[in-house]
Amino acid sequence: QVQLVESGGGLVQAGDSLRLSCAASGRTFSTYTMGWFRQAPGKEREFVAAISWVGSSTSYTDSVKGRFTISKDNAKNTVLLQMNSLKPEDTAVYYCTASRLIYSLRAVDYDYWGQGTQVTVSS
Repeated sequence: QVQLVESGGGLVQAGDSLRLSCAASGRTFSTYTMGWFRQAPGKEREFVAAISWVGSSTSYTDSVKGRFTISKDNAKNTVLLQMNSLKPEDTAVYYCTASRLIYSLRAVDYDYWGQGTQVTVSS
């Protein structure tokens, strides 16, 4: 089992920055990929970014490319999501997630999920 705890969400204005943090504990050595997904009210959960636990391959959804950066600290079992130039459409609950087996952009391929942290961007 892997436990994930997100932090760093909040209420900001358009153009501001936030940094989300995800602390992983438990059997983290079995983790293959870490990711961030988000879900806005009335919408499906969508992929935001992913990073491989070994190496540093990264992926981003098109709407956040150039604004968001995913990174990791293997020694601290932490994954970060730096979000710059935030827009009202970035408003959502952001979830940290981990996959044991594959590198994927699909929510169905992830095995462990955090409780989520709310990000609200006002215009």
